[in-house]
Amino acid sequence: MGRPDKATRAAIARRRSDAIDLRTAGVDWLTIARKLAADPAVNSDGIAYPQGYGIERYRRSQDPPSDETLIHAACRDVRTALADRRAELNDNVDELRSLEADRLDRLFFVAYKKAVRDQDLHAVDRTLRIMERRARLLGLDMPVRTELTGAGGGAVQIENVTADELDALITLTDPDAAG
Repeated sequence: MGRPDKATRAAIARRRSDAIDLRTAGVDWLTIARKLAADPAVNSDGIAYPQGYGIERYRRSQDPPSDETLIHAACRDVRTALADRRAELNDNVDELRSLEADRLDRLFFVAYKKAVRDQDLHAVDRTLRIMERRARLLGLDMPVRTELTGAGGGAVQIENVTADELDALITLTDPDAAG
């Protein structure tokens, strides 16, 4: 089976969007699957949903897919659509990060020129702040190593705590948690 045509891809994208909308609204998987099923006998609206779940079976006049198969298809659709949205968002973030880096480069050039040419200490400070912001934006700074130590700089002591002791501690720190 080849790649679907443009109209089919658009219908699948619409189905996936509908699946996400329904899931976001708190609709259970089986209800989503039935609402987006191709076969009117299964579809909760009694219609043939375009490019709905089980479309090939419907076109061949075969029995509709089982509830389990429909649920699996709905889950897969939502996972796929969310992954596509995440990828698109990451692409947008990369573009924005690049744009911000270009802006910082332009500002840096102006401040650096003034700092060097005029030996303006305010411009030096501004240059350093732009450099710090650019390093954070692009992840250029080395990670800071952090160590957790106990009393007097020694090792952290870990103790086993019973459920009753934990409940007492929670009650001490959050009186509203006492139930």
